[in-house]
Amino acid sequence: MLGSTHGTLTTDSRRARVIACGEQRPGPAVHDRVDDLDVGGRPLYADVPDLTRFFRPESVAVIGASDAEGRPNTGITRQLLAWAERVGARVHPVHPTRPAVFGVPCVASVADLPPGQIDLAVLLVADPLPLIEQLADAKVKFAVAFASGFAETGEAGAEAQRRLAEAVRRSGLRLLGPNTNLNAFERFREDLTGPAIALITQSGHQGRPVFSLQQLGVRLSHWAPTGNEADLETADFISYFAEQPEVGAIAAYMEGLKDGRAFLLAADRAARRGVPVVAVKVGRTEAGARTAASHTGKLTGADDVVDAAMRQYGVVRVDGLDELQDTATLLARARAPLADGVAVYSISGGTGAHVADLAAGMGLRLPRLSEDRQAELHQWIPEYLSVANPVDNGGHPVGDHRGRKIIDALLADPSVGVLICPVTGPFPPLSDRLVADLVAAAEETDKLICVVWGSPVGTEPAYREVLLGSSRVATFRTVGNCLTAVRAWLGHHAFVSEYRSPFDEAPRTPSPSYRKAEALMSPGRRLSEHAAKQLLRAYGIRVPREQLVTSAAAAVRAAAQVGYPVVMKASGAQIAHKTELGLVKVGLTSASQVREAYRELTDIARYEGVSLDGILVCQMVEQGVEMVVGVTHDDLFGPTVTVGLGGVLVEVLHDAAVRVPPFGEDQAHAMLAELRGRALLDGVRGRPPADRDALVEVVLRVQRMALELGDHIAELDINPLMVLERGQGAVALDALVVCR
Repeated sequence: MLGSTHGTLTTDSRRARVIACGEQRPGPAVHDRVDDLDVGGRPLYADVPDLTRFFRPESVAVIGASDAEGRPNTGITRQLLAWAERVGARVHPVHPTRPAVFGVPCVASVADLPPGQIDLAVLLVADPLPLIEQLADAKVKFAVAFASGFAETGEAGAEAQRRLAEAVRRSGLRLLGPNTNLNAFERFREDLTGPAIALITQSGHQGRPVFSLQQLGVRLSHWAPTGNEADLETADFISYFAEQPEVGAIAAYMEGLKDGRAFLLAADRAARRGVPVVAVKVGRTEAGARTAASHTGKLTGADDVVDAAMRQYGVVRVDGLDELQDTATLLARARAPLADGVAVYSISGGTGAHVADLAAGMGLRLPRLSEDRQAELHQWIPEYLSVANPVDNGGHPVGDHRGRKIIDALLADPSVGVLICPVTGPFPPLSDRLVADLVAAAEETDKLICVVWGSPVGTEPAYREVLLGSSRVATFRTVGNCLTAVRAWLGHHAFVSEYRSPFDEAPRTPSPSYRKAEALMSPGRRLSEHAAKQLLRAYGIRVPREQLVTSAAAAVRAAAQVGYPVVMKASGAQIAHKTELGLVKVGLTSASQVREAYRELTDIARYEGVSLDGILVCQMVEQGVEMVVGVTHDDLFGPTVTVGLGGVLVEVLHDAAVRVPPFGEDQAHAMLAELRGRALLDGVRGRPPADRDALVEVVLRVQRMALELGDHIAELDINPLMVLERGQGAVALDALVVCR
């Protein structure tokens, strides 16, 4: 794992400064320079709550404890007593009329608890709000609220949750829930060793498959069921788990994100430390988003923005709980790769070809083995079988000494970092000998060996005892999950090896352009094209030579100065789609055409009832690739930057990539690489390559605008941005800006 780059504790005054920005809350925390704020006044480093006394309390108060048979609180109390005994915590039952619960003496109220000595209070009450102030007076550090009926139920419940959250914020304690469950207090196996998975779920049942991995020998260290996240949220647990030395990977099931910025800061902390985060995030479809909102009362956000944000910070997004299990397990337990090449080894040519085809289709690299390596393999494998990669041994060699020699030869190849061996079904004794050789080889190599055990039965000793008994072999039940996990493992280590936190380089102070640009803003209104282009100029984005005129004579003079041919366009704050209204004239080559165009444009504007600030006489730029670069405001993450194919193609192809500021030049280049139409930038049908560097520069300048003017801009759209031939730059031909 990567070491910590920051470890300075903040003072109370610094903490107060951050709280004033609305991003953090008081409470036990480990800080990493959280006093640093970006140009928009937002924290640049995560505030990490110290949750040690939540997961390992010394004393627990159970408010509403019961031992009356048939009551729901009785079963919960019984489980909490058993959990407290396992973690070595003293239990203080609280009940107004009972002298004892399950033989443990009770106190009548929260006020009777020993002040300052309770680490965790579990609230078995229908309405936790009245207890928050009492818990604060007793200096309780953490509380858990199981009660439902909050934001997941609609507007009235959301308002009740808002009041609860505000009371918690004032109190100084930290709250898990409401609408959570007992998952944090499960029995974890303590006989398992090695790196562990820490689990976060917003729906407790969805964490069961990962929790069950313990039965296969995979260690789990924590389970955080976050519920409605009135206070403690997924981001808090990611930040905390990333600091725990026993955690090898964080697995999360998320229905929504409470705070996009907090999530990015938490993911950044995990990336800095090289701790992989694997997540199922529902809401890819409209139906999924509706269901998620009704369940937890959260914004799911635009899914393409969520997806992009996860990629920016190395969060591995998977689609199913089975993928979450397998990918988190591999990332937690496997060592860093020595090479990124994948070798597929099987006893069947058909199996090998199938797996190799799937692997290549997922972007995995299958290097062709050298001629010398193939000659070595043919010592034990018949000459008529292919050993270039995939490697087909024909079956019989795995039953004797040749099987281990083949495995060792493949692992010895410097281009191979992963050996994948699909076993389509048990075929004793060959399968038994094969897996035994693979397990033995895994103990002697630092390279990854993956076995896909394809039997639907799963009770075979070769699987249950040999493969699952090895902590060095990664065992899967499906090829798809194996390849998904391997791709994520290789991708994670490549990501963290080059990761540079964008927050480290995020601007702290406004640029010289900011004051000039701020003066152009018109709250709640759309800027005219002329004003929008002034905004672009303020940030160093090139626009065509142009003049704003208010008479035909001035238009003729402007055309002569700009240089023919020219484009003439109506400019006004009310105009959103000039072309559709006939308010654009292109290819004008004479003074008479300019005079006539001026008359037509002003006549159309009067007819349409459009107010003008003038007519733009613009340089005509024809040759280049039309792109769009823009800023939109996402409900979760705030300002986001988009780049894609522009002109009419933006509405036809919807080919765009998005990022959440701050980000660097590498991410801007990555955005271009994601576009389906990126080949247009390379030059097609004899056209010269476009100026990618100039396009990236525009994206970065627009990002700076988003960071500095994010509170002022609801939408910014440069379309088209004409990207010229390499070395000639890019020109913003049109721009739309809507102010907040």
